Amino acid sequence: MQSFTYHCPTEIIFGRGAEDAVPAKLRAAGARRVLILHGGGSAERSGLLSRIEMNLTSAGLAFLVMGGVQPNPRVTFVREAIREGLAADVNFILAIGGGSVIDSAKAVAHGIANPDVDIWDIWTKKAELTRTMPVASVLTIPAAGSETSDSAVLTNEDTGQKLGLNAPLNRPVFAFMNPTLAFTLPREQIAVGASDIMMHTMERFFTDVKEPNVFTDRVAIDLLRTVMESVRRLLVSRKDYDAMSELMFCGSVSHNDLTGLGRGKDFSVHKLSHPLSAHYDVTHGRALTALWGSWARFAYPYDPARFAQFAADLFDIDAGTDEERARAGIRHMEEFFTSIGMPTSIGGLGIGTLSAGTIEQLADDATQEDRIRIGVFHPLTRADAIAIYTAANH
Repeated sequence: MQSFTYHCPTEIIFGRGAEDAVPAKLRAAGARRVLILHGGGSAERSGLLSRIEMNLTSAGLAFLVMGGVQPNPRVTFVREAIREGLAADVNFILAIGGGSVIDSAKAVAHGIANPDVDIWDIWTKKAELTRTMPVASVLTIPAAGSETSDSAVLTNEDTGQKLGLNAPLNRPVFAFMNPTLAFTLPREQIAVGASDIMMHTMERFFTDVKEPNVFTDRVAIDLLRTVMESVRRLLVSRKDYDAMSELMFCGSVSHNDLTGLGRGKDFSVHKLSHPLSAHYDVTHGRALTALWGSWARFAYPYDPARFAQFAADLFDIDAGTDEERARAGIRHMEEFFTSIGMPTSIGGLGIGTLSAGTIEQLADDATQEDRIRIGVFHPLTRADAIAIYTAANH
């Protein structure tokens, strides 16, 4: 094993009725006034929000509720929530929802703890993040893994930027995970979430570390297998508890760094997808699968053996040269995405194909006009980004 430091302090409360533990856990952690964030209304319609409110009231905890978090979470909402949280003197943030709500909660926590700093300055690293406020989540969408991760994303509507922030202070204190809360998800959302989970693991599997990290590789491959099996079952029956529970926990493990110990994170596809989401409000998981195959075909010649190992371990492709197996593995992965209704090109995103000028703008955004290189497997230049976007543009 290569050297690593691993610290994932989030306490996970997993299983049926996990959300019933919210009041006791928050009180034990010092909560006195809670800011509850949620999204587009599903928490209200399902009765989940009202149950949590009732339980908090019974436990003597005051709370303030703000709904309206959108996919590709917006900095304008976060700024408003920071103002409301400061005015109400909250000291704990509770997110009810999926990755966008949890990412917003992390940003709000940072903003309330640093009231003299604009949150976007923290996101762009103009201001150092040295303190925050505790965050917990009641997870309703297995996908982003934000409930245990050190990462969060925000979109700035004014500048057209979608940026991620990785920091130890992004780790939530608690994650309440009841798989039955995801039973009402549309089938498309299940497929989108599964794709995001897989991408978090593949973006760690394809790295610049050449030495073997056998256990890390096996965790990653078995997680991918489990997700693929689970999503197939859930597309038949959304109330398959066993499949949903596997998918939900895989989402957490995929992004809490366990699948990448001993090596760096690549995340090239994520960084290429962010400009698409920022400019076209494309669902995150769909943007990822639309670009992955084009990135993989661009990148595999730089380490065909790694892609060949991926093909052999995940799809049992053992015949042929490294290059032949690498290409076959990429093809099999795209066929899986297609089988669950996910796009494998920009044309499949419903935004049409893009002009050359638009592709150049996306590449400028992704690489900060060629001032940075994307990823570690094969660091991408602006020209590389243009080549990948162009290959996916059909």
